[in-house]
Amino acid sequence: MLSRTLKKLSLFIILGINSALAQEVPVVTLGALNKITAKLETIQISRDEKVKFGTLEITMRSCQSNPPEETPESVAFIEVVDYGQTNVATEIFKGWMFASSPAISALEHAVYDVWVTDCKMVDPSASSDIE
Repeated sequence: MLSRTLKKLSLFIILGINSALAQEVPVVTLGALNKITAKLETIQISRDEKVKFGTLEITMRSCQSNPPEETPESVAFIEVVDYGQTNVATEIFKGWMFASSPAISALEHAVYDVWVTDCKMVDPSASSDIE
């Protein structure tokens, strides 16, 4: 547990996230690509919500963003479970993803790419319809 915390802190320092200044944000925006069909989607996930993309189930546990006066950066702690063709759950990713450097902590999957694009204050379940 301590090594995971140290790894997170060192990545925050390397990428310019000041964990003392970072703001916890309730919604992450992800880019998701199905490499077989070339289908690209933008997915918004609230904290602890589970969202399906193909055979994947994606959960966001934390999303942090630098304040506007700091260097722009968004990071999210993501968990990804693959149910595959057999419908058996296999955890394939659990960790921090960085919007500015997706290759540092990337989801490695034969069919899907998933990456963080932004952390937002807007709840995707809130209706935008004004009556």
